[in-house]
Amino acid sequence: MSHSSTRINYDRMSRFYDLFAGTSERRFTGIGLQMLAAQAGENVLEIGFGTGHSLVALAQAVGGFGKVTGVDISKGMLHVTQSRLKQSGLAKQIDLRLGDAAGLPFNAAGFDAVFTSFTLELFDSPEIPIVLKECRRVLRPEGRIGVVALAKTDGVAVRIYEWAHAKFPDFIDCRPICVHKVLEEAGFRITETVERFMWGLPVKIVIARKLS
Repeated sequence: MSHSSTRINYDRMSRFYDLFAGTSERRFTGIGLQMLAAQAGENVLEIGFGTGHSLVALAQAVGGFGKVTGVDISKGMLHVTQSRLKQSGLAKQIDLRLGDAAGLPFNAAGFDAVFTSFTLELFDSPEIPIVLKECRRVLRPEGRIGVVALAKTDGVAVRIYEWAHAKFPDFIDCRPICVHKVLEEAGFRITETVERFMWGLPVKIVIARKLS
């Protein structure tokens, strides 16, 4: 799916996303946030912030001396998140950007951690290394990345899901990826992994460090 199609798709879904997808994904995202363990005073970037739940959790973790930045391709998601942040009282602590993770609008080595949940697998396979290269660029030395993603395995559920993705990409826009492989090839060292299942599909929750 092209970036413009993805943008239109998520703009359309933004007001209802939490009803049909957000609740099922949030449990896994929560595990990822716990594993990332953002600390007080840290500068954290979330890629694909969706409806903003993780941004709130990250802002609470880094506290008043920390900073959270979010990047998302969808203007609809941005508007939903802005409303959520106003209600949370954390809007001043969080910087929202409309943009593409394949070209992050930030200087090098500016973040202690990057977090992305159910987003990396939305990119076409040739683009995933580009996105991770950008993540590596904006991370400080030994900075960490947290990734929550559908994981590619040889299971029946994965094969059925991949078939459905190939047939109906506008409705099933993500697909399982080899999470460890893409991270290691991008110059990250895996430090922690948890596997869970969503509707029979494996979900990998991975923390990795930027190699020097």
